[in-house]
Amino acid sequence: MFSCVKSYEDQDYSALKRACLRRKVLFEDPTFPATDDSLYYKDAPGPAVRWKRPKDICEDPRLFVDGISSHDLHQGQVGNCWFVAACSSLASREPLWQKVIPDWKEQEWDPEKPDAYAGIFHFQFWRFGEWLDVVIDDRLPTVNNQLIYCHSSSRNEFWCALVEKAYAKLSGCYQALDGGNTADALVDFTGGVSEPIDLTEGDFINDEAKRNQLFERVLKVHSRGGLISASIKAVTAADMEARLACGLVKGHAYAITDVRKVRLGHGLLAFFKSEKLDMIRLRNPWGEREWNGPWSDTSEEWQKVSKSEREKMGVTVQDDGEFWMTFEDVCRYFTDIIKCRLINTSYLSIHKTWEEVQLRGAWTQHEDPQQNRSGGCINHKDTFFQNPQYIFDVKKPEDEVLICVQQRPRQSTRRDGKGENLAIGFDIYKVEENRQYRMHSLQQRAASSIYINSRSVFLRTEQPEGRYVIIPTTFEPGHAGEFLLRVFTDVPSNCRELRLDEPPRSCWSSLCGYPQLVTQVHVLGAAGLKESSSGPNSYVIIKCEGNKVRSAMQKGTSTPEYNVKGIFYRKKPGQLITVQIWNHRLLKDEFLGQVHLKADPDDLQALHTLRLQDRNSDLPGTIAVHVLSSASLRAI
Repeated sequence: MFSCVKSYEDQDYSALKRACLRRKVLFEDPTFPATDDSLYYKDAPGPAVRWKRPKDICEDPRLFVDGISSHDLHQGQVGNCWFVAACSSLASREPLWQKVIPDWKEQEWDPEKPDAYAGIFHFQFWRFGEWLDVVIDDRLPTVNNQLIYCHSSSRNEFWCALVEKAYAKLSGCYQALDGGNTADALVDFTGGVSEPIDLTEGDFINDEAKRNQLFERVLKVHSRGGLISASIKAVTAADMEARLACGLVKGHAYAITDVRKVRLGHGLLAFFKSEKLDMIRLRNPWGEREWNGPWSDTSEEWQKVSKSEREKMGVTVQDDGEFWMTFEDVCRYFTDIIKCRLINTSYLSIHKTWEEVQLRGAWTQHEDPQQNRSGGCINHKDTFFQNPQYIFDVKKPEDEVLICVQQRPRQSTRRDGKGENLAIGFDIYKVEENRQYRMHSLQQRAASSIYINSRSVFLRTEQPEGRYVIIPTTFEPGHAGEFLLRVFTDVPSNCRELRLDEPPRSCWSSLCGYPQLVTQVHVLGAAGLKESSSGPNSYVIIKCEGNKVRSAMQKGTSTPEYNVKGIFYRKKPGQLITVQIWNHRLLKDEFLGQVHLKADPDDLQALHTLRLQDRNSDLPGTIAVHVLSSASLRAI
């Protein structure tokens, strides 16, 4: 996850700092100057802003005062509670913040060596598949000598204001941080994968089993170092930051800073009774205004918890913006949770590890349909298959697959205006076991994401063994943009892009021949197979011109459902396709029968139910096959 780091804007922190110290000047960043262009991408509202260095704002400035904590942060004038909530989550994870704030001891002010300070800092963020090292100077926007954006509860602590400035630089300007997405910041801080959960749509408040399952997943993400936030949707503009009677605020991102099962009761009774409550600790980026319902700071429910348990949980009675809620109440009052999972790809871990593939792609426009790669979603059937296509394999009987498509972030600048996201999504299709070329017609849809104009779209899905094609798209055709595809599986998936539409011609094609037909054989299942004591453990083999496709084994049934497909590019259309069924045995597999298919393009009947045969006679059982053939190699 923490791979090599690339200098943003080709600014080398160490070289720039050395040059400033040699010349005895404080650094001024030419790529993010102390001007209105760094503040706003459109008209500059409000009072005149003065850019000041920390030493001009307070005495004894520090990066950290008494360490780093989620209590350090307070939201400023810009509507970036989403970013501050993400920072609150980050502050509770030392390995993560030490990546975002590298060499923090070297960057810290040293009162004993004032000549070693050069007014330069650097921070690291994960963007579009790589870690970027962002260099900034220490000039911060103020009004009346007060920081106007993110600031610390300690007047002389500046880590959060400086991290925010680096993030604003990456985004184009400070105004670009207004009304952003917590999921984006969580991913940028970690290189993880964000998974949004709609609590309302999932009806978690009324489905206890589902709610308990979700809590276990949230607990697992938290215990393995992930970052989590929660929010309440604001449906109208008037709803934005409206305070509810329970003390919570709509349209506002809260950091989840702890997740635990809390033991109820006192002394040995608590130990033996072992009654536990699913609890979540949240923090309001405003640093005040808390939940006032059950388990709020001063509520009587805390009498059910022993003093030692309360101390372990860090329960306080201050209006510091941090509070506990039961997970049931979280599901009742909040509408959305965002889990940012740190995907473990280490082979040395005791926890579950994942195989990751990262592939960069682009939606590009071209007049030639064969070269166009911007076809829009499935609503646009004429152009849908012109989109980029990626193939991967599930190699276990069933596997959990995580898929994320992220579009390249667009900066908000005066020149280009606000960087708007495209509406994006993707579909996954189960295809033939031997497919090597692009899809040209609809097949069985295995799963699909939502379409949304967010930076990334995520899907977690369980799929049976087989080969699959992912088609990432913009919602409308003709939109251009770059994207990053990330696929996580339990075992290597051999994920790659499908670039060719059909077998390529070569200098050998005239000698060895070139395909004249394409045929898809879909074996649905069989019935009435020869019985055995435990039922046959059967599988199918499809043979065509020296190529084979084999199904997974179907155990203990005489009416197996194979649902296996093969695609064949045929140089000898007159040669029959053979479909065989075999029974798996310990020493030698038993032949149960076969059928031969002519697979002529002129055959109007696609679905066939055929009697199994030996070379000369009929055998018990029938097989159902669906056959498609075409003289156009781009028809299937």
